[in-house]
Amino acid sequence: MRRISQKDAEALECIYDRYERAVYSFAYRIVQDTMAAEEVVQELFLRVWNHAERYDQSQGKLSTWMFTITRNIAVDMLRRKSSRAPVDPTKDETLRGIPDTKANTEEQVTLNWERQRIKEAMDELREDQKQVIESIYFQGLTQHEVSERYSIPLGTVKSRVRLAIRQLHKKLAGAVRGENYL
Repeated sequence: MRRISQKDAEALECIYDRYERAVYSFAYRIVQDTMAAEEVVQELFLRVWNHAERYDQSQGKLSTWMFTITRNIAVDMLRRKSSRAPVDPTKDETLRGIPDTKANTEEQVTLNWERQRIKEAMDELREDQKQVIESIYFQGLTQHEVSERYSIPLGTVKSRVRLAIRQLHKKLAGAVRGENYL
């Protein structure tokens, strides 16, 4: 990130090669549209290039910072495009059926392992916490929208998110301590 903040294009290429697929998959889960997910990825790496100095390693991993920005971009995009007609899901289903021949086996194993750890940690949350986390992080809802949808006071939503994230952090930090997978 220090090299990117000094406008080193090779450093950006390295980060792009490492995270592009995972970021795209995450963005696609939120926006449910291939072109929109590609736009989210492009916007993320543009922001990384233009604002690399904002990343503070002491605040967390680079991947966490990038996924947070990705989520924000995707949610903003959904809000802007909410007036458009829905995308034909058959096109996306067809694309999902085509295997990715460029997949790096080691990366896939790592991603599968991380997905499994996250799923296990999510399954250990209380049902009310799990509902709020899934709504915000996987469906792209805001805390206010979750409050309205489930008729939960906004303060309660915020408390559930904070407690769930704290619990997830404890469970996941212990699983990968000393290892840098993403």
